[in-house]
Amino acid sequence: MIAETILQLQSEKCAELLCRLYGKRNLENQTKRYIAALNAFKAQYGDGEVQLYSAPGRTEVGGNHTDHQNGKVLAAAVNLDAIAVVLPKPGTTIRLFSEGYGEVQADISDLAANTEEYGTTKALIRGVAAAMHKRGYAIGAFDAYVTSDVLSGSGLSSSAAFEVLLGNIFSGLYNQGAVDAITLAQIGQEAENIHFGKPCGLLDQMASSVGSLVYVDFGNPQKPDVQPVSLDLQTYGYALCVVDTKGSHADLTDEYAAIPGEMRSVAAALGKTVLSEVDKQTFYQNIPALREKLGDRPVLRAMHLYAENERADAQRLALEQKDFSGFLKLVKASGASSFQYLQNVYTSKNVQSQGISVALALSDELLQGQGVSRVQGGGFAGTIQAYVPEMLVESYRSGIEAVFGQGACHILSIRPLGGLRIL
Repeated sequence: MIAETILQLQSEKCAELLCRLYGKRNLENQTKRYIAALNAFKAQYGDGEVQLYSAPGRTEVGGNHTDHQNGKVLAAAVNLDAIAVVLPKPGTTIRLFSEGYGEVQADISDLAANTEEYGTTKALIRGVAAAMHKRGYAIGAFDAYVTSDVLSGSGLSSSAAFEVLLGNIFSGLYNQGAVDAITLAQIGQEAENIHFGKPCGLLDQMASSVGSLVYVDFGNPQKPDVQPVSLDLQTYGYALCVVDTKGSHADLTDEYAAIPGEMRSVAAALGKTVLSEVDKQTFYQNIPALREKLGDRPVLRAMHLYAENERADAQRLALEQKDFSGFLKLVKASGASSFQYLQNVYTSKNVQSQGISVALALSDELLQGQGVSRVQGGGFAGTIQAYVPEMLVESYRSGIEAVFGQGACHILSIRPLGGLRIL
């Protein structure tokens, strides 16, 4: 019952887990958050033997727009997450109440994709259920109350966190928690691609599902090579800041789709499916013909892809060798390549709206070479990422928020665990 679950939340054992997920200084607030969610579930759906689940947002550390070309990335789970209070029930109708958005009901007796549901919560629920069922896992109905502090449109991948959350719920309720983290990431990506209608890669779901900081080589997308990488920013005297520039991702789906589309057009012109299948030297030898056939932007974006894959390897090596200054130089180089060659810092649809560009320029001024910043995630609108010396965090935050508003700067930590069941 919910009263008993609240008592378990306040136990020493649960406190240890919450401290790992959110940090000791956030223990009290997070405990209150879970208790509030439990009480909200009871008010919405009644009492019962509920379960608790959590899935984190993610930050991309290296490898901007490489995953959809079976490339290489560094990504980390962060201490912002989506949580769910869940109660299994008979039937085929899932009722999910999302704080701030209301209730969605999804019937999982029909798992076919529906283009009329593109971009909706219902599409993701049915999409995750379909991808689970396709792989032979059991699915079933449940009631859920969900609340999230992963900002929508923040570049921290709220949709991936939600997909991983749903996958863990199905795994926990109906499969004894047996679905592994990599499979859950692939399930989330499939749901987003097929049912939600967004052609994303696998980076976001993988980071949310696996947790910590990981290096991922998607050369074999069915069995990606996932390796943990150690990074304790406090050891180096730095903090990770993500700045929300308050830009809207509305009407940008075609901008996001154009990046993998143009990269694949280059690969297709060279007889392959994705760019990671094309030798770098072969690509450079064929640039004149590619420019004539496809134009310049696909060629520039392909140049970014090859260099960014190499940078991901170099970033991993720098961290393993504890060369933090070398790592920061690579972060800056990645940001420059995203701006100049990948061209995902602002949309050509509205050149007067360049919040990310302003945030990057302002960061350069505020940090004066003592830290670095780069575009965060998919780009075009949303957030930047900055590595800021701890002694400059407050001045950086105040300078950024003077332009983008109070609360725009989020100081994050890397979460050591991915999606999971609490208690």
